[in-house]
Amino acid sequence: MSLINKEVGEFSVQGFHKGDFVEVSKKDILGKWSVFFFYPADFTFVCPTELEDLQKNYKEFKEAGCEIYSVSTDTHFTHKAWHDHSERISKIEYPMLADPTHVLSRDFEVYIEENGLAERGSFIINPDGKIVSYEVNAGGVGRNAEELLRKLRACQFVHEHGDQVCPAKWQPGAETLKPSLDLVGQL
Repeated sequence: MSLINKEVGEFSVQGFHKGDFVEVSKKDILGKWSVFFFYPADFTFVCPTELEDLQKNYKEFKEAGCEIYSVSTDTHFTHKAWHDHSERISKIEYPMLADPTHVLSRDFEVYIEENGLAERGSFIINPDGKIVSYEVNAGGVGRNAEELLRKLRACQFVHEHGDQVCPAKWQPGAETLKPSLDLVGQL
């Protein structure tokens, strides 16, 4: 079953952001673009490489009007401890959300009941609070922040220009397509 156009449910969770514990709720994501970046657990192997990759591209996400929220089923205390003890994680400037009650991982359908962890899921949320793009990877496969940024920009373009669509590998400024009868069978 597809999650495209599913509205994010109501939530209020704790997080760690810029040296402080914070609370983030649905109202915080409305009116702007968001990426929810689920990962299995703090203090693991693939996860810090992904989160570091996101941080390296964080400025571009912010320039695109998008906030990143990394999410695991760990507590906000664990996020702080990881931030304090890992050189890679100490660089993170975006909010790290805690989901020990699994409210988010269940809502985004990435919760793994057998082990209490989240799958590796990336979700782009539009300003209306709806999922417009997502990808879920197997636990051993890391994601690429540059591709996620490309998808975000494509989603934003389509959101703004509803009569045009973005072809494969589209980048801002590149040619788009305007679906019409004339294009059928021509591509």
